[in-house]
Amino acid sequence: MAKLNNRVKISSDIELKDRLVAINRVTKVTKGGRTFTFSAIVVVGNEEGIIGWGLGKAGEVTAAIAKGVEAAKKNLTRVPVLKGTVPHEQSAKFGGAEVFIKPASHGTGVVAGGAMRAVLESVGVTDVLAKSKGSSNPHNLVKATILALSEMRDARMVAQNRGISIDKVFRG
Repeated sequence: MAKLNNRVKISSDIELKDRLVAINRVTKVTKGGRTFTFSAIVVVGNEEGIIGWGLGKAGEVTAAIAKGVEAAKKNLTRVPVLKGTVPHEQSAKFGGAEVFIKPASHGTGVVAGGAMRAVLESVGVTDVLAKSKGSSNPHNLVKATILALSEMRDARMVAQNRGISIDKVFRG
């Protein structure tokens, strides 16, 4: 399948909310003692179909989070969200993490764990069933979840790619 170009240019009218997924304390031992630095993985989204992730590294937690938010704003992707859920089932793999995302009926809520939950809520999905398999590393889970979401296509996108009307997509 051809890679879809869902990249979004940031503009001032997009109201992005950031969510912290994970913080990691890294220790470097030198002859003078231990040096602690922090890495933070952050997800930003407007809860209307735009999502991005970023990794920030700094000597303090707040600086690492701020760097992560700035990196995430440079890495935005548009995702189709239909009536608060995803258009169809989708699975994706990144590194050792594999995710499976399935649409759910209204009122189900976000049935997903940890890093996947942060991504799905930031993109604006309110009802979804999701399962992560393999590695539970939050970095790879975030990337696999965003990869699965970016591979999703709604009827409008399918019609546009095929050069036919939306009505013909459903009726054949």
